[in-house]
Amino acid sequence: MSVEIVHINQLLARVVKEELYNVLIIQLNKDFLLANLDVGVSENCTPEILEKELCLIVEELINNEFDSFLNLLYRVDLSEHKITQLSKENQETYIASISFLILKREWKKVWFRKKYSS
Repeated sequence: MSVEIVHINQLLARVVKEELYNVLIIQLNKDFLLANLDVGVSENCTPEILEKELCLIVEELINNEFDSFLNLLYRVDLSEHKITQLSKENQETYIASISFLILKREWKKVWFRKKYSS
C-alpha cells in the first residue's frame, strides 16, 4: 500500500493485480446490505461495469435517498468530512469521486484483512 492511488482505474487495476477483486465486490455488497440498501453489484462484473454501477448507485442515493447515502458512508467507514471537501461544481465528477473513495476504503478493508489474517 505504499504507492498513493489517486484514480479509480488505478485502484481497480491494483485490486485485480492483488487478486482481491472478488473479495472487494463481496465486501461492497455486504456493506450495502448492512446499510439496508436493496442494491448490489454482480460478482461477475468487470471493473469497468463495477465503476459504472457504483456511480449509478451513488447518484441515486444522493438524489433520492440522502439519508441512505449517509448511512452507507457510515457503514463503509468513510467520513462525511472527506465528502464535504469534494468539489460539487460538476455532479458527474462529484459522484465519481465519492465512488472512488468508497472503493478505496473497501479495498483497504480487504487488503488489511488479507495481510493480517495469516
